[in-house]
Amino acid sequence: MKTIAIVSRKGGSGKTTLAVHVAVAASLNKKQTAIIDLDPQASASGWGDSREDESPAVVSAQASRLTHVLEAATENGAEIIVIDTSPHSETAALAAIRAADLILIPCRPAIFDLRAISDTIDLVKMAKKAAFVILNAVPPKGSLGEEAQTAISQHDVEICPFKLTQRMAFVHAVTAGLSVQEYEPGSKAADEIKSLYKWVLKQLK
Repeated sequence: MKTIAIVSRKGGSGKTTLAVHVAVAASLNKKQTAIIDLDPQASASGWGDSREDESPAVVSAQASRLTHVLEAATENGAEIIVIDTSPHSETAALAAIRAADLILIPCRPAIFDLRAISDTIDLVKMAKKAAFVILNAVPPKGSLGEEAQTAISQHDVEICPFKLTQRMAFVHAVTAGLSVQEYEPGSKAADEIKSLYKWVLKQLK
């Protein structure tokens, strides 16, 4: 079993959107997949409740129970676990980081997000792990994405070579309990998720 932690101490960075899309991509790839929702706001769980398809399974849990939930997932044949974390709980973030085979830090190309990213990177270093920052909600036009990459490169952290563009397809899909691959299979948004997921698989290997 491989575990992916989606972590950011900044609210509104797009953790849940990233978590559900990676999980659905894995599920569509015939992987036994589950999302563990450690966020008290339970956004991923709400998305799961509005979804007709039972895969990926979504489990709401407290950070203190994460080890037990992961063990249960392993016993039930899970191949990929995606952990969605709370921006306001250092305990939950650290628990997810320590359990993860791959850590993704979503970051919007906005000044407040870029300033806040160091808190998340410090947590990753505290756990003696490596992580990748993935730019999220990047405007389709303009140089904001490139400028954000330059700002992130000043930190001791790797940057995912794929970014997610700001597209309404992501909003509509999540609202409907879907991913963009299900909502608009032939869209640019769906292509972005496919490329990201292929990269994720390479990192997990």
